[in-house]
Amino acid sequence: MTKVLLFINGDAPKSFPDPENYDLIACTDGAFHYLKNLNFPLEKLDFISGDFDSHSGVDENVYEDKFIYTPDQEKTDFHKALEIIAEKGFKNIDVFGGSGGEQDHFLGNLTVAYTFKENLNIKFYDEFSEYFFIPKTFVLKDVKNKLVSLYPFPTVEKVTTKGLNWALNDENLSITSRIGTRNFAIKENVSIEYQRGDLLVFVGRNYL
Repeated sequence: MTKVLLFINGDAPKSFPDPENYDLIACTDGAFHYLKNLNFPLEKLDFISGDFDSHSGVDENVYEDKFIYTPDQEKTDFHKALEIIAEKGFKNIDVFGGSGGEQDHFLGNLTVAYTFKENLNIKFYDEFSEYFFIPKTFVLKDVKNKLVSLYPFPTVEKVTTKGLNWALNDENLSITSRIGTRNFAIKENVSIEYQRGDLLVFVGRNYL
């Protein structure tokens, strides 16, 4: 399975995954700054995308051959980076830097991921959790004692779970009435099924 590692301009990760586990590595121009400051091996980057309005200086110019200029102000840098990745034929993308900072950016990143969810498998990582949209039938593996939150986006109907401490049985969730956050896994594998809507799942650090 080919995978992409993408850094975007939220909070810088506390640690980096092994670049050798990825077939393509990219960042937005805002994320380039924290990668450089944290001594990420910049030679591993396949491309850096953005409008580059914040870039200047010799250090950045060394990597100018990796720049992909994306000036469209109607789309976020994250959206434009995903378009480039999709054009290159990749589908599985691990995203770092999607949360933190200004919270409107975080909500915007979730909305962008929602836009691409039918064609790309996008998983976000931060220091608290990993989170992603799931299809109507899905199994979380190796999650015993981990925090699991189900977040409707904005509604999801007839949700059934197996392996969570507080099970759902053919129940509805909505951001205006009832959400499914702060649950935890009591089994190694947790199955989740729903009939209609869209569901965002957060898997956190160990709960117990």
